Amino acid sequence: MEVATGKAEVGQAANGVGHMSVQQNGEVAGRMVVQQCLSASLKLERSEDEAPEIVKIGRGMVVFVCFLEKATEETVDKLSKHITNVRLCENDNGRRVSVCDVQGDVLIVPQATLGGKLKGKAMQYHMNIDKVFGEALYRKFCHQVRSSSEKVSSGNVKCGVYGTRQVLSMDTNGPYTHIIEV
Repeated sequence: MEVATGKAEVGQAANGVGHMSVQQNGEVAGRMVVQQCLSASLKLERSEDEAPEIVKIGRGMVVFVCFLEKATEETVDKLSKHITNVRLCENDNGRRVSVCDVQGDVLIVPQATLGGKLKGKAMQYHMNIDKVFGEALYRKFCHQVRSSSEKVSSGNVKCGVYGTRQVLSMDTNGPYTHIIEV
């Protein structure tokens, strides 16, 4: 598949992995991997004296998001609109609709490893955003997805914690996995 410059391009492989890229000047500022699910839970580590918190969602999607060094608030705006509007879910009639249209849940997981590039036998993360700015963009992204979802859906939006290890359990639907870049 070719990557589009300045316009959207969508592709679907036989194995259920779709790729959508909306880029300006060929530079990626944000990357998401979206996995449809029947249910998912994310175990959030707490301090040593506290028990871990577990956030759960039902039918909907798990969104892994990574902001790269070129990311801005505009990147957050574009990515959040894609999540609430892209037609990746199936309704009861088998028609493709948005997660909001099916009143679906969303679990947003920060995933800095999506910014990695393979160099030899090692992954390098030189293109990732600064941790402090990345966390601010992540919080804004979660807020925007939650706000957009609440306007049109009874869907539940849960978020992981930026910059920490988390344990994800998921029952996939498909599996249908999509990569979205802006």
